[in-house]
Amino acid sequence: MSSVRRITHLIGHSAWEGTAERTGDVYNPATGQVTGRVDFASSELVDEIVAAAAVAAERWGRESLAKRTQVLFAFRQLLNDNKERIAALITAEHGKVTSDAIGEVTRGLEVAEFACGIPHLLKGGYSENVSTGVDAYSILQPLGVVGVISPFNFPAMVPMWFVPIAVACGNAVVIKPSEKDPSVVNAVAELWREAGLPDGVMNVVHGDKEAVDALLDNGTVKAISFVGSTPIAKYVYERGTANGKRVQALGGAKNHMLVLPDADLDLAADAAVNAGFGSAGERCMAISVLLAVESIADELVVKITERMATLTTGDGTTGCDMGPIVTGQARDRIVGYIEQGAAAGAELVVDGRDGEFHGEPGGFFVGPTLFDRVSPDMSIYTDEIFGPVLSVVRVGSYDEGLALINSSPYGNGTAIFTNDGGAARRFQNEVQVGMIGINVPIPVPMAYYSFGGWKASLFGDSHAHGIEGVHFFTRTKAVTQRWLDPSHGGLNLGFPQNT
Repeated sequence: MSSVRRITHLIGHSAWEGTAERTGDVYNPATGQVTGRVDFASSELVDEIVAAAAVAAERWGRESLAKRTQVLFAFRQLLNDNKERIAALITAEHGKVTSDAIGEVTRGLEVAEFACGIPHLLKGGYSENVSTGVDAYSILQPLGVVGVISPFNFPAMVPMWFVPIAVACGNAVVIKPSEKDPSVVNAVAELWREAGLPDGVMNVVHGDKEAVDALLDNGTVKAISFVGSTPIAKYVYERGTANGKRVQALGGAKNHMLVLPDADLDLAADAAVNAGFGSAGERCMAISVLLAVESIADELVVKITERMATLTTGDGTTGCDMGPIVTGQARDRIVGYIEQGAAAGAELVVDGRDGEFHGEPGGFFVGPTLFDRVSPDMSIYTDEIFGPVLSVVRVGSYDEGLALINSSPYGNGTAIFTNDGGAARRFQNEVQVGMIGINVPIPVPMAYYSFGGWKASLFGDSHAHGIEGVHFFTRTKAVTQRWLDPSHGGLNLGFPQNT
């Protein structure tokens, strides 16, 4: 049996050398064995780390855009060179299969690439002669210290939604990753150090609610970016804003996929399986409800069932299609929902509790599960299960399907499958959801657009990454100026250089 690793905080470039009063176990979900223990920070330690970050933020915020961009480009290259190693850490602590883990790192890499263009993104406006001899312009400046609180399901990608942009804008970051899979953020922080990011600009604090509350309460932290379940997102937003912070808190989801009679049913079946069971359903953009118009519902369910029969579930390093659930507690919660769905009268077409799992007996496995004839009053429909459970709800028409989507308290992602351009255009205009896929089941925007939902899927006014992310991590000054005498800079025939 391998030794249990210690995972601790990073104060700038240095690992914390203290002794934690509380720790948490980190598991390999494919085996059920404890592989690490992560130190939990006290509120006093969080305050100490924030204070160190504030000193670094003062210096980093004054660095030239040329210097910041050099660091961003170096970090982007290092992340690309190390993506397989980072992916292996994801698989070891989260459980997702290797290909999915590499895909996660690659999508995070896109945001780093976007942040490399920060000189263009931080350009203000300029108006000459707004009054006689008077010019006006705007400038964007960093906030100082910002906090990031990231979830377990994307330990690399979600931090990358925020950290590269925050750093590029001149801020220092204190990030608290999930205590379930904390090693990835530590590894990425080491890449920032190798890229030349000054000491103290990137800091990692591990812990639980005590660490979260300390970040929310600390007056030096000017903004908080959070991704997690809706109840916690609401809590983070309310407590953070009550303390005068900017907060973008991305919450949960119950994503619907509407399939119309004219759709390519093979494409729709592939998409439903891919989006329903990828990463064991532990995605805020997973399709968990399939709305099938009654005339094609039987055929579509058969096609989905046939595809599910080809899937293998097991250790993410062994070439299986789907890996384990992140913890035993999460596994048990999903199993409980399967039991509730069956008891409520839904037709259990494929039972993920059964079947062969390609992993050790102690692994946290649940196979892909399919319910048909689900009604909107069942818990498997109303609740965010966050597991490999796909529910088919039969609807009579486009209008009935749209009404179900719009009545959901969530508004994160949705998809429509159709070959009717008019229906697709109508859907994108009428559906009350923040991210929409047209014949695309997981419509996660590219980095230069912004990620975020509506209704109970987002608390705050700002979405993640894209230009909204730049605005979130900066504040604007408007300057009005008049110069009475011109200045003379002397002679220098050398070619001008940016430093």
